[in-house]
This record gives sequence, structure tokens and C-alpha cells, in this order.
Amino acid sequence: MSKKEITFIMVKPDAVSDGHSGAILKRIEEEGFKIKGVKMIRISLEQAKKFYEVHSARPFYGELTEFMASGPSVVACLERENAVAHWRKVIGATDPAEAEANTIRKLYARSKGENAVHGSDSPENGVIETAFFFSGSELV
Repeated sequence: MSKKEITFIMVKPDAVSDGHSGAILKRIEEEGFKIKGVKMIRISLEQAKKFYEVHSARPFYGELTEFMASGPSVVACLERENAVAHWRKVIGATDPAEAEANTIRKLYARSKGENAVHGSDSPENGVIETAFFFSGSELV
């Protein structure tokens, strides 16, 4: 029997500026997620560097953090059974050219680097990433 878990998601600056936030939030609800918290924020470069520090040795780190600080993002904490695995299936492959039809990245991503959304890669990181952006009183 599966148990409910949370995942952290982010609608990245490219998808926000392209006007896809509403469609992505609608898809979240259609997929059976409960939105426990959602807000629009502007991530500072320092926050982006901290959030993505696991990638700090990778060649794309600077470009990634600058992109994430380039405009508003929508962050959310979602809950459902198998939340992490289900969300990752819904968003599709990092490279939209490789993503399956009707996944969020196939529909809305500009490129592998500007790939519309973030999703936690494990239940543990779902908790950690949610706590990075939300205080307990912001979640229902």
C-alpha cells in the first residue's frame, strides 16, 4: 500500500514569463495532487546558489543559478500517494526533445536548460526543498 508523501515543485522563470503557470497549476490538480502551499517568489542569486549547491561542481551551475534568479517563479508543495514519482512522470525528461507527449516539459519547456519546472528527486528531498521555501504556517 502506498502512502501519501509530499514533493516540492517549482514553475521556473521561463514558464512563468511565457504565461504557463495557470496551465501547470491546473494540471497539478487534474493529476490528483493536493496543493499544500503555493506562492510566487523572486529567487535571489544567493538563494539559487544555495538551493542548487548540490550541482556546484557541474559546468551548468552558473548558468542555472543565473537563470533561476532571472525572474519570478511559482513554488509549491504538493501531496498525494507516490507524489515524487508521479510528479516526475508528469513533468517528463529534462530535455523537452526527449520528453514524452503531453508531459509538462514537452508542452512548455524552451530547452534542456530552460525546462519549465523543477521536481524533487526523492521523498527526502521533497521535505528538504519544501522547508527551503516554506515555513510551517504556510502549509495546510
